[in-house]
Amino acid sequence: MIVVTTENISGYRVSHVLGQVFGLTVRTRGVGGNVAAALRGLAGGEVRSYTKLLEDARRQAIDRLVESATAAGANAVVMMRFDSSEIGQTMSEIVAYGTAVIVEPTAPPG
Repeated sequence: MIVVTTENISGYRVSHVLGQVFGLTVRTRGVGGNVAAALRGLAGGEVRSYTKLLEDARRQAIDRLVESATAAGANAVVMMRFDSSEIGQTMSEIVAYGTAVIVEPTAPPG
């Protein structure tokens, strides 16, 4: 599965547009993580536990996006984007979305 943030894929042409697909995950920070983050917030600097949480959430959202595109019969997703929001004060929603397409290699020039 090809997943790109661009409208076009070099060396390919879109033969069919299948529609919007997305992958969603909601993650919560545990009590221990919130305490550690609060302490880090006092001292300043990166909160590595939150960084890891969000990296993992983005990877899972992309995996779910690919599953959705595959189920729709796509072999690529174009214009992939992320969106995120907070649910309450302890949960983060991450969504990866884009357009599922079928692409075919373009003929080489000459």
